[in-house]
Amino acid sequence: MDVRAEERGPCPDTGGVGGPLPGRCSHFVQRKKRYCKMIVSAGKKYCGEHADHGEEPNSRTRIPCPLDPEHTVYEDQLQKHLKKCNSREKPQPVYYVHNVNSGAVSADTSQEQVSLSSLSKEELKKLTDQLLQVAKGLDPPLRDRKLSHPALQTALSDPANGDSAAKHLRQQASILGHLERLGLLGPSRCFVEFGAGRGKLSHWVNTATEDADNVHFLLVERATTRFKVDGKQRKSTFERLHIDIQHLHLDRVPSLVEKRLPVIGIGKHLCGAGTDLALRCLVHDSSNPGGEPQSKRCRTDTEQSASTEPPYRCRVDGVVIALCCHHRCDWQHYVGRDFFERLGLGQREFGFFQRMSSWATCGTRRTSEVENASERANPEEMDEHDPDQRNPEEIEEHDADQRNNDCNTESMDGLQLSVEERERLGRLCKLLIDRGRVDYLERMGYEAGLEYYTEREVSLENIILTAIPHVYKGDA
Repeated sequence: MDVRAEERGPCPDTGGVGGPLPGRCSHFVQRKKRYCKMIVSAGKKYCGEHADHGEEPNSRTRIPCPLDPEHTVYEDQLQKHLKKCNSREKPQPVYYVHNVNSGAVSADTSQEQVSLSSLSKEELKKLTDQLLQVAKGLDPPLRDRKLSHPALQTALSDPANGDSAAKHLRQQASILGHLERLGLLGPSRCFVEFGAGRGKLSHWVNTATEDADNVHFLLVERATTRFKVDGKQRKSTFERLHIDIQHLHLDRVPSLVEKRLPVIGIGKHLCGAGTDLALRCLVHDSSNPGGEPQSKRCRTDTEQSASTEPPYRCRVDGVVIALCCHHRCDWQHYVGRDFFERLGLGQREFGFFQRMSSWATCGTRRTSEVENASERANPEEMDEHDPDQRNPEEIEEHDADQRNNDCNTESMDGLQLSVEERERLGRLCKLLIDRGRVDYLERMGYEAGLEYYTEREVSLENIILTAIPHVYKGDA
């Protein structure tokens, strides 16, 4: 039995939840189904945030914080609070360059999206025929590249694994297998994990390179993440960059400038436009950061300031990114715009295909199943003290299969498509978008490809994008 629960005793007014911990606030937080855990002043029952909710008389007035109205502050301490509030504007790091990886802003990027449901039957038929026509010349992903790696052998054979944990371990093992196949696991290099979340992929790369010297990890994540594994690492250097990939100028990261290590870009289920932002961050022409033809670029003041050459240019030796959530891509960030235009396609077609891509992963799934799975897969809603919650080791912060809630928001009922036909069209849309990414990497001097890295039973998002420089492979 929980000793703390014994100390608190029963509390029938809160559905059987025990009272507040000694020295903690007596306000019951309905949203979290527990008492506030803030420490109270001597002789007080409520913390400052909840003083107005209690019965204690208080002559001081609390007002919403002007920086973040989600919390309050004593009016007579407002100026002091504003200097230390977590929502205050903080100085940006040296590697922050606004919109450096966003892509070019042009006239067509502001076009209004047209919903699929608003199209006539003839327009829908023309759209699907256009998709089938351009998809004829696209090479499908390689099917025989479902790999593994001995670094995860013990973890994979652990009988305590739940189904979810086992699936994610198999995906991570295959990603490491691809890194090994491409000769990217070794000493004296920096692995940059985009959309790192808890950092589990970097953890396994670190395990696989434990005998290698001078290995550095940069974990790029814009959100605050719980259950991080960074602190468990001992030999290698783990550094977190709390920044949106959109604004990350990799050549300005101090540790990279100092160590001058070749970079390997990695990611597991890097959602939608995040993949395009990561590719721009890793692979770009310094004279043309967006990657578009110069005639189509409309340089902003930000781009002009960002184009100043940094003191160091990172050498990117490889890219291994598991893709997902193509329905979250957008035209401005997309690196394959030139590829689309060569096929006679533009932003309008991209918008339709981007939304249709969700059909590849929703299939026969019921909306309620997707919503319930999404709730279970959200680590931010977890309480680490709640024994009824799932084991955090089985939670994946980028569980794309569980979070695609946009599956059935738009349909093409006019064509009366079967589930199988919808899935086929969705997969073709994904392939078309991904082939644009491969084309971008090839134009930047890389040998790139798409491969099935795991089975659909393990993950519906089972395509991986790999790339290595042409000269790098020749040296090997």
